[in-house]
Amino acid sequence: MRVLFCLVALGACGTEANHLGNPLLWPVTLPVSAVEEAVYGARRAEVSDYVADQYPALLADIRASGGPTLATGFDLARVPPETRALVTARMAGDIALYEADREALVVALMVSGP
Repeated sequence: MRVLFCLVALGACGTEANHLGNPLLWPVTLPVSAVEEAVYGARRAEVSDYVADQYPALLADIRASGGPTLATGFDLARVPPETRALVTARMAGDIALYEADREALVVALMVSGP
């Protein structure tokens, strides 16, 4: 019976990518994924709260190609300093979207970070 279980388990370890990953690694990957999701969720909530509190100032900083409020938003979202100018320019190009949808600004900040 053990041999059959091992063969079935090893058969599940294909070389093709899948969303579940290697079942033999689940005891390690599941807790790690849960911690990563919790950390990301907390950071996203912090960025979302900041955007809600500083929304007009963030839009003004985007229009001005930067500023202290946007810099703090970048810090919270962990946007690397070397990419901030490019991200700001892209945000300025999409300013109408951010004016219409505050959540889009949260998403833009979060996807620009790690």
